[in-house]
Amino acid sequence: MTWTTATTEIPRATRSAASIHHAAAGDPVVCIHASASSGAQWTSLVERLEDRFRPLAVDLHGAGRTPAWRGDRRLTLADEVALLEPTLAATGARLHLVGHSYGAAVALRIALDHPHWVASLTVFEPVLFSLLMAEDPTQPAAREIDAVRADTSAAIARGDLHGAGARFVDYWSGAGTWAAMSERRRCAVAAAMSGLPDQWHAVFQEPTPLAALGRLDMPALCLIGARSPASSRAVSRLLIKTLPRVMAVELEGVGHMGPLTHAGRVNALIEQHLDGLTQRF
Repeated sequence: MTWTTATTEIPRATRSAASIHHAAAGDPVVCIHASASSGAQWTSLVERLEDRFRPLAVDLHGAGRTPAWRGDRRLTLADEVALLEPTLAATGARLHLVGHSYGAAVALRIALDHPHWVASLTVFEPVLFSLLMAEDPTQPAAREIDAVRADTSAAIARGDLHGAGARFVDYWSGAGTWAAMSERRRCAVAAAMSGLPDQWHAVFQEPTPLAALGRLDMPALCLIGARSPASSRAVSRLLIKTLPRVMAVELEGVGHMGPLTHAGRVNALIEQHLDGLTQRF
């Protein structure tokens, strides 16, 4: 472990999730978005990589062009993986996974379920909070995020989607962020809150133990924001101790939403990591 500071068009019939732009040649790079977002969050990374990779930015349940989860039980990370499996298989090659927050938790589950598909893994603060609960549910980081889950879920249950959005956004991006957002953006985030209870269930109830993650034998890059909340930093700490081939980079002055607020810095690190892998192999 190292710590530092600092396509081919897929046939429509095989698409289970929307994708942005793909190049015609190179290794596939599948980019998975955060909660209350969509594959569009990776547009600048896709443009940066498309001259020598096949980047795909996908939409999870309830995001972009993908319908919300309609199952008769609560959503799981395995359900998100099942949504993406046809798209992943259609790439026809071992692929590089890039994920942010909830999307990074999905990426980890893909790597566990289909390690033979995954050439490398890049994650920006996976919100796999089941790991914190398994370690010690009374630790401050676990209590902190459990309170956010409880507050947002209660607001959603009483129909206050804007209240849920305010609590969610200000936790991840800092107090006052919600108030500073445009009304259009607040309405978009509020609409996305209806799917948040399912996502909370998926990341809090995910049964994967750390020992399983310790068997992921592919190069991994773990990106952490120095200004991120304790909960996502604590999950990253566990992953850095566990993944056998991980390089960790902490970004000074960056928070949990770094792939959006500091896209240039984050994308440059992802590009450097991928270029190094392709040159090595």
